[in-house]
Amino acid sequence: MPEIQTGAQIFDIAFHPSESTVFVGLLTGGVKAYRYDEQGQSEEMFSVMPSKRSCRSLATTEDGSELFAVGKGKAMYTLDTATGKVANSRLGIHQAPINRIKRLTPHLLTTGDDDGVVKVRQRFRSIKDPILKYSFNHAQLWDPRKPETLRSYTHHFDFISDFMWIEGKKQLVVTSGDGTLSVIDVRSSKPGPLAHSEDQEDEMLSVVPIRGGEKTIVGTQLGVLAVFNRSSGWGDCVDRVPGHPHSIDALCALPPTYSSAHSTILTGSSDGLLRAVQLFPTKLLGVVTDHGAFPIERVAIDRNGTGTWVGSVGHDEMLRMTDLKEVFEDEDGDEEEKEDESGNDDGSEDENKVENETGDDDASSSETVEDAKISDIGEGESDEEQSPSKGKAKETNSNSDDDSGDTSDAEPQNKKKKTEKQSRGCFRDGQEEKAKGEERRSCCGPVILRRLMTLLFSMFVSGPLWPACKTAIELARRH
Repeated sequence: MPEIQTGAQIFDIAFHPSESTVFVGLLTGGVKAYRYDEQGQSEEMFSVMPSKRSCRSLATTEDGSELFAVGKGKAMYTLDTATGKVANSRLGIHQAPINRIKRLTPHLLTTGDDDGVVKVRQRFRSIKDPILKYSFNHAQLWDPRKPETLRSYTHHFDFISDFMWIEGKKQLVVTSGDGTLSVIDVRSSKPGPLAHSEDQEDEMLSVVPIRGGEKTIVGTQLGVLAVFNRSSGWGDCVDRVPGHPHSIDALCALPPTYSSAHSTILTGSSDGLLRAVQLFPTKLLGVVTDHGAFPIERVAIDRNGTGTWVGSVGHDEMLRMTDLKEVFEDEDGDEEEKEDESGNDDGSEDENKVENETGDDDASSSETVEDAKISDIGEGESDEEQSPSKGKAKETNSNSDDDSGDTSDAEPQNKKKKTEKQSRGCFRDGQEEKAKGEERRSCCGPVILRRLMTLLFSMFVSGPLWPACKTAIELARRH
């Protein structure tokens, strides 16, 4: 696994949309760029320090020619990705430190700060290239030397943690530390959001879409994945998926080239593990990478989310690059097997057609033989239907034989297997506790009823009425 030492804690990463280049924002306020190859070998392109305060978030333009950096200094810097020079600086664009920035359209940016303020603005152009600024309900000429904010939203009262852009609807989904999620329509002139969820009583830290945007997954401080259904509205989540032992600080969708991309996400947790989690049905696919005891802050995939490298950063002053082909090699193998099987099926169909054409002359002479074969097959099928457990036993035996044969590579993977088992255990704990509770309730019911009947019988046969009733009530309360 390639590792890039940066010399300082990393707050955010951003990949070039079309080149093998990655940018990192550091705690010291610096921004570094690294170029990497197909094997993950990297070299530093440039290192610049536009501010002395921490750089918290990065975003690139659509063509990757410029890089936007924001952070604790309440300013936004525009860097040339080819030379690393600061092309433009906007000071004091927020009254609080800026926590997140995201590019929505080629000329539209959004930023969110620690006070919960969200601002939408157009990207800065050169003074040599004056343009029209569209305020969505009117157009006016503007001076690029005096940039202005198009929209400002103050419906959140705690830090802005993440953004998600819905391209078809032109809507911006915002998550906040105040425990709510909001949806902003950037085309509307209303000062408030289009929708605002109820308080989820938990900090909402990250957001990612699945199933083509039909569902939205939100990572929370308590390690629960909150599921929002866009067709059901944004008022409240429709499902909650527990399992992570710590907070889910970063979420990332798989590239669309993988068959399971519609329901599989990557989750970066504060326990230092980057997991691959499948939803609907919920299943832990495995651990992608391990940062040890350092929390994972950001996760991103190169080439605008369509590449093969996933980068993850934490508090360990290191950028870890993981090749998704190695993680999901089984899935790629299954797809190739399916293609081979489909090709074999086509070939067998052609052979059957040839055999049918050549065997038409002998069809009348072989009818009795075919009838006998059909009767034999029917008897065999009925026997198998009567004893399905035999087939299952054979399958389990074959699977156990296959597993027992793969012992040669067990030693170098012991650590990874232990980590995966511990992670899977987190997803199983909830189901096991639920099953144990149901067993206790089913067992305690008959015992309590039997004891109550015994006391009632003794009450009518011998003894006063009140002491027996009092004893029965106390016994019922205890159980």
